[in-house]
Amino acid sequence: MYKFLITKTAQKVYFVLAIMLIIGTFIVSLQPNTVASLNPTISIESAIQSITTNDYSVVAANDVIPDVAVVPVPPVAVSIQKVLRVLTWAGGEIIFPRRGHPQNIELEYLQRFADEKNLKIEKISVKNFVDLIPMLLAGKGDLIAANLTKTRNRAKLVNFTEPYLLTKEYLVMGSQSKSLNSAKDLNGREIVIQKGKSYESTALGLQKVYPKLKIRLVDSAISHEALYDKLASGEYDITIQDKNLIKSASAYRDDIKMSLQASVTRHLGWGVAPSNKKLLKELNQFLKEQNLVAKMKRKSKYRNRTQWQKIQESRTVRFVLRNNLSSYYIWRGELLGFHYELAKRFAKEHKLRYEIIVAPNNVALLDYLLEDKADIALGFLTPTAQRRDKGIAFSRPYHYASELVIAHKSRPEISSAADLDYSNIYIRPSSSYWESAVELKKTVKNINLIGVPESQETESIIDKVGEKEYEMTIADSHIVDIEMTFRDDIQSLMALGAPKSQSWAVASGNNTLLAKSNAFIKKHYKGLFYNVIYNKYFKNQKRLDTHYKDYVRQNNSGVLSPYDDIVKKYAIKYDFDWRLLVSQMHQESRFNPNAKSMAGAKGLFQLMPRTAKELGIRNVHVPEQGIKAGVLYMNWVRERMRKDEVKDNQLIWFTLASYNAGAGHVRDAMRLAKQKGWHDDVWFGHVEKAMLLLSQSKYSAKARYGYVRGQEPVHYIRGIKRRFETYDNILRKKLFVNN
Repeated sequence: MYKFLITKTAQKVYFVLAIMLIIGTFIVSLQPNTVASLNPTISIESAIQSITTNDYSVVAANDVIPDVAVVPVPPVAVSIQKVLRVLTWAGGEIIFPRRGHPQNIELEYLQRFADEKNLKIEKISVKNFVDLIPMLLAGKGDLIAANLTKTRNRAKLVNFTEPYLLTKEYLVMGSQSKSLNSAKDLNGREIVIQKGKSYESTALGLQKVYPKLKIRLVDSAISHEALYDKLASGEYDITIQDKNLIKSASAYRDDIKMSLQASVTRHLGWGVAPSNKKLLKELNQFLKEQNLVAKMKRKSKYRNRTQWQKIQESRTVRFVLRNNLSSYYIWRGELLGFHYELAKRFAKEHKLRYEIIVAPNNVALLDYLLEDKADIALGFLTPTAQRRDKGIAFSRPYHYASELVIAHKSRPEISSAADLDYSNIYIRPSSSYWESAVELKKTVKNINLIGVPESQETESIIDKVGEKEYEMTIADSHIVDIEMTFRDDIQSLMALGAPKSQSWAVASGNNTLLAKSNAFIKKHYKGLFYNVIYNKYFKNQKRLDTHYKDYVRQNNSGVLSPYDDIVKKYAIKYDFDWRLLVSQMHQESRFNPNAKSMAGAKGLFQLMPRTAKELGIRNVHVPEQGIKAGVLYMNWVRERMRKDEVKDNQLIWFTLASYNAGAGHVRDAMRLAKQKGWHDDVWFGHVEKAMLLLSQSKYSAKARYGYVRGQEPVHYIRGIKRRFETYDNILRKKLFVNN
């Protein structure tokens, strides 16, 4: 069943009703001739029951519903918050999806369902996979969403929804392992399976045919990534996985390989308790209405299908994006990006699934359309004659941008284009910037155009300009806007002409798909949805310390922040240096308890609402709760990093890096540091160098969590360290003066 919580508003309503009850009773006592039975009465219990429906349960603020009569009152709408409790498996962590359906597609579908039903999702992460069904049957959740395969044994225990995905199971092994030429080669090999997984029955079936095959069951808390690591190292021989999971992992891992098919088509669905038939019915209805029920592919009656017909038949639209800060990336466990949100919205409005495909470079972004590896390309693409001749069709504009000439901030300003004479401009030859630079060269003949690798993102080129490795480049104004929220080492010298239109791209001839794209853009361009997400990613307030006054420098009292006493309390409890926590709090929010980031992080320690909720914190904007949440999360992150065997004197820096960028990105940097021959357990000068490299597509393409703006955690930690040292000096000085 759904779980209901009565909100604070409802509590106030109950208080008002109670007051009215007292007043009414008092009035009746003063009027003895009044016949109480003539006045219609209601009980609070019956009033509540009248506003709930069917089999839903209600929990009042104090878990007690008084059964008393009250005087007549006008009808009051009591606000009840419905909660859908979703059991998920902690080991199925979301790795940055580059190919196919995102691994969190279940939660996205369920969020759609929740929005329709006015429900709030409560995600309950379960450590051991084997505990999911027992917890569901014990009433500790309403449904299971964990890439759950429908099997005969499971179907005896729980009800399954219609499948949202069809998949097959395959054997997987390390890339250096001996390949299987046929199923007979399984004799003498060992398959490792997590307890409780459906793969166990598949392995047992194989063992009946190949009796010399060994099966080893391991802890169901072992995650997919840990399993892949052990395969890659040779500790484990073979495992079995669903194809959708292997497909996702193989996009960034080259140390594992998919081998023979191990099963027939399997149905993935949501598990619902047998007693909750109403929820099962509503979920199935939702899947059907949203056209999300997965079905076996049938031969089409169309001999020459259009791209839109193919999309409708598969119920899936494929978007190709780049993994960068303006399009698609992962931050603190959240999938984000302007183009990612547009793609999701397009799919939702057309009742389609969506696949996100990450192009390895900017040339591939359009090539994937021509090779039918994707349906739509999103990437602030400027329509050009060269691209049209190649076979690309463009939508109506969805964005306009000025092309800016970018140089280091130390370069003197210019009065005209002529001042660019003898300058070196670094650009990708495939980009529209190159064509603009060629036009510029017609008037400023001594400009030197230098081509950079196609794998280099515009942001990476700007990085090199900021580091004075490149003299100049050209970039769109919105990209420069993003960069200027993080840095102050570059400047725009001039704009090249009027703003240029940018469009969605499809392969030429896909007229219906193009028309659908145009209709979507026409509907949303400069509308509420568009403006909200555009401002979210491109109009965030510039985050520079010069825009804020350091609280410490405003006084010499030895007080570091307005919240020192609260910080000290939790620092002592969880064994942190309180001055370092204050330094972090300043870096996160500048001591503003109402601070909110573009991604939705809130409070003094900038926690995502989902994280705060999992920590049991209701309102991070309240300083006490916000600080408690931040320290609790720091403690949780620190314990995770301990498992990576980081040196004690380095643990705090790795903890801060994980807090800022996410443990996944930090572990990517640790692996890369080791590959480079650097120390993977030392932050400064070692792992931080690897973190910076992860903003380059050459390295992020093989990183499990993809692109990360490496400068962000590096500057974050150095900023906290500098401020911590300043605080330390201030307090030492204060102590010296007092003595």
